[in-house]
Amino acid sequence: MRRLMILMLVILGATTAHAKIIEEAVTLTAEVQDIKGRPHTHPFVVTIYRDDARRQKQPFMILNHGRSAKAADRAKTAVGPYGPNARYFVSKGFAVFLPMRIGYGVTGGPDVEDSGVCQKKIYPPVYEAAAQQSLVVIDYAKAQAYVDPARGLVVGQSFGGTTALVLAGKAIPGVLGAVNFAGGGGGSPTLHPQSPCRTDLLLELYSGYGKTARIPTLWVYSENDQYFGPRYPHDWFDGFIKAGGRGRFVLLPPYKADGHPSFTGQPAAWRPEFEAFVKEVMGR
Repeated sequence: MRRLMILMLVILGATTAHAKIIEEAVTLTAEVQDIKGRPHTHPFVVTIYRDDARRQKQPFMILNHGRSAKAADRAKTAVGPYGPNARYFVSKGFAVFLPMRIGYGVTGGPDVEDSGVCQKKIYPPVYEAAAQQSLVVIDYAKAQAYVDPARGLVVGQSFGGTTALVLAGKAIPGVLGAVNFAGGGGGSPTLHPQSPCRTDLLLELYSGYGKTARIPTLWVYSENDQYFGPRYPHDWFDGFIKAGGRGRFVLLPPYKADGHPSFTGQPAAWRPEFEAFVKEVMGR
């Protein structure tokens, strides 16, 4: 049973003489499974960014965060780094829903997205757990009076980018496109830079998503991504397309010593591609 609780309402500031970007948080509940098939029912926090001055219903966006390999860092995961991009998406007309998934930040709870040790990775269940939480958020978003339930995007960074592709394969009514920023799994810039764990399983994973994904997708990676390198994301994209998926691959220029966080670190590099994609799939 889904539960909803308004946690807070924050007025961030005027965007016009009368408009304000509203940031509010709600708590929803999802039922998921971990890699051992154990069920978990747990509440999770969703932060919403929207423009209160828009009179027309707004398209929705589900924006999923990434994953740290360290438990201490996962406990510190916060929406703060994603806020500037969320507000940018609001400026482009979206109502943005950013779930803090189970096992992270203020949500807490079990680590249902642990895919196992490097050579024994089990990838599909962990991304499915993230996707199931997103489906709860999509249902909630569509029920809001200010949302157009027939027009939405799923977007994510790193672990969240792969989650967007899982959702692309589910033929969800109203979800018109998916954007994958640096999606992947099993990467470590310190232990094995540019060489993620079990690349064979990752290729199989993305090819599987391509078999059922029929909406347009945008894949955005950086030239010097130290988690996945320049080669493997191309392989995953090719597998996705060969299996029947639709998409376009964009390689951004290098960003500092590691381009993996380009989504938050160099938004000017990807925004033109994103805006062109939105115009293509949503007609504006």
